Amino acid sequence: MRAVLVVNPKATTTSERSRDVLVRALRSEVDLSVRYTRRRGHAMDLAREAAQEGVDLVVTLGGDGTVNEVVNGLMAAEPPTFRTGQTPAERLPALATVPGGSTNVFARALGLPREWPDGTSMILEGLRLGRSRTIGLGRADDRYFTFCAGFGLDAAVIRRVEQARKKGRVSTPALYFRSTASQYFVGSDRRHPSITLERPGEAPEAELATAIIQNTAPWTYLGDREINPNPEASFDLGLDVLALRRLRVASTARTAVQFFSRQPDPHGKQVLRLHDVAEFTLVSDRPLPFQLDGDYLGEREKVRFTSVPAALRVIC
Repeated sequence: MRAVLVVNPKATTTSERSRDVLVRALRSEVDLSVRYTRRRGHAMDLAREAAQEGVDLVVTLGGDGTVNEVVNGLMAAEPPTFRTGQTPAERLPALATVPGGSTNVFARALGLPREWPDGTSMILEGLRLGRSRTIGLGRADDRYFTFCAGFGLDAAVIRRVEQARKKGRVSTPALYFRSTASQYFVGSDRRHPSITLERPGEAPEAELATAIIQNTAPWTYLGDREINPNPEASFDLGLDVLALRRLRVASTARTAVQFFSRQPDPHGKQVLRLHDVAEFTLVSDRPLPFQLDGDYLGEREKVRFTSVPAALRVIC
């Protein structure tokens, strides 16, 4: 089996020594080539090149941003040989994800352990046993995502966190809490909800303040605790949406507490939830922050979301 390991050398939980251990372990099972990212977006190019070379497996070592780039590179690739009628999952290399970031939502949603040595052991076992599954992806306009997207408040929080990290701050739960509080109380126009959700054949839902989109559950983690705005979201179904109509203090706090429940069921007059949706569009009357898989991607006024079933085969 030919494989390519795409390494983000800035992965927060690994060192050069640990990467060497990982490479030796993978080479015990596959014919491995190692490629390092040099800039944002480079992992996309490396994954596309690997698929076009006809490799069987692409392995990532990095966080969720690295995984997102690799997935987009794979989905944009044209493998050298494939049969008519094959699904993307059948014609593309399989994906294996070694957790190397601070949160690793995608890897953990697949059932992999949080730490990279344990995750590597499970991937090696999956390779030996031929253990894999086919998952669906989400797509926002022309970019794919694996577990979540956000339009509004959560994307603005991610923007604040990324700005803090560029100044040398470490990504911690405390940093996210402070960024959320600052954005909510100071940085958001909470009085004028601007989003409309449009679905084919359905009446539009107007005056929404913020929206969270999930392709699986959980949405993210706080340490070992799952955070679940849309607890029924699944790689095997369409997209799930939770939108808030207003960002009033009492109702927003109540909904946030529901996210953290061990049996989450967010509800209330200010909550809109949609389950297993194939297609919808979010339109805002002003530019709003936008994120995919935890990476801030700028401001948008309109984003079309679609579910892409049976898109990718993953080692789990």
